Amino acid sequence: MANALAGIKPEKVWMYFEKICSIPHGSKKEEKLAQWIIDWAKEKKFEVQTDKLGNIAVRKPATPGMENRKPVTLQGHIDMVCEKNSDVEFDFDTMGIQPYIDGDWVKAKGTTLGADNGIGVAMSMAILDSTEFPHPALEMLCTLDEETGLTGANQLATDLLKGEILINIDSEVEGTFTIGCAGGINTGGLFKYEAEAVPADHTAYKLTIKGLKGGHSGIEINDGRANAAKLMIRVINNLMKSINIKLSSIDSGNKHNAIPREAFAVITVPNDKKAEFDKFIANFNKILLDEWKTKEPGFTFIATPESNVNRVMTDDLQNRLIKSFILMPHGPYRMSPDIKGLVQTSTNFAIVETRKDEIYYLSSQRSSMESEKIALAEAVQAALTVGGAKVESGDGYPAWQPNVKSPILQKASEVYKQINGSEPKIEIIHAGLECGLIGEKYPNMDMLSIGPNLADVHSPDEKCQISSVERVFHFLTELLKNIPEKKNIA
Repeated sequence: MANALAGIKPEKVWMYFEKICSIPHGSKKEEKLAQWIIDWAKEKKFEVQTDKLGNIAVRKPATPGMENRKPVTLQGHIDMVCEKNSDVEFDFDTMGIQPYIDGDWVKAKGTTLGADNGIGVAMSMAILDSTEFPHPALEMLCTLDEETGLTGANQLATDLLKGEILINIDSEVEGTFTIGCAGGINTGGLFKYEAEAVPADHTAYKLTIKGLKGGHSGIEINDGRANAAKLMIRVINNLMKSINIKLSSIDSGNKHNAIPREAFAVITVPNDKKAEFDKFIANFNKILLDEWKTKEPGFTFIATPESNVNRVMTDDLQNRLIKSFILMPHGPYRMSPDIKGLVQTSTNFAIVETRKDEIYYLSSQRSSMESEKIALAEAVQAALTVGGAKVESGDGYPAWQPNVKSPILQKASEVYKQINGSEPKIEIIHAGLECGLIGEKYPNMDMLSIGPNLADVHSPDEKCQISSVERVFHFLTELLKNIPEKKNIA
């Protein structure tokens, strides 16, 4: 797959992106990519510095005549969401992503592409590694572990950065300047697995829901996509009401910020209910297909015989678990009263995983209103408590409050209009960005987020538009040429 992206422009951006793809860099496992970036910086004779966590700052002096411009930090995260479909054989710890060109898009073979945020890092590296673009003093900040809780930004050293303007290259719509985002918190729970033997007169089956779109729980949460975990809970609940099934396991999702695309459950069915069970599966499959045929055309629901099942949950645990999960909210909670179309508060039913001694659950709440974020997290906690789970909550991260009078926003808008003849779209997003946490540590830093067109991030359908990357890269280099002098920026 080497040079799979050769020939598309900007060539240096895609060269660096393909190299990033070749190095495993899932969240919390970015050490190989981090070391490669550090070695690259040293080879290029750039100043490089890391903080205690391992966030990386790479610096390049201003080009001649630009020394009096405000220094700029180009920022992106070097981890990626590792998602694949269950029938794809791929080890994210040892294998590199396999990108390929499909028309005007770059995609990956069977997995997430990692353009979130590899393409932003690649753009920053290409700019630092160029001699053709005038620019002020530059600093590339590569943060760690953004996708599982913004760990890098949360633990960013307060003396690492020297830039006065930060351009985050982690947005996903060309021509849109992001100036604010939601805050978030994860809420989870543990149910103790209380087991009993499989009844002698029962036969085991595996229920499978797959083929859903999934997607980013901040960006696509308002798109009306199905949540495989919630659908499976509904199936099990209806089976419990009509047939005396026993639940052995339920598993769905593996990322807090991805809508589950697949769900699996192992159940046992009384032998004398086999015909009734077959009829239920056929009928419920039709019900779900009718509900989702437009939005989820790839939807599949099947039941297949399962062997080597040696335990089921007690009736008490099964009832408590399913009751909790039926009560568990998912999706938009409230739309913004001030910005049309913006989700203000939401929650994602993200993960349920059956382990040896417990059933693990994780959800993610987002909001631009801190009070609503906490209130929704408390609703999730209440649903978990109903089922007798031990509740676990993270510290969360703050919203990035917008500054409509931001000097870098004004300058970027001027440059964008000069290039395109139209105004950019200014927005606040429901997804989380690191700018809020970075702004807490560097309160005087002027910040803006941009990026090329990405689609279906956090899913194996993720793709990055080639022509958009070229346009955004050109805009970014033009913006760097036009950074005002220090004395002209308050």
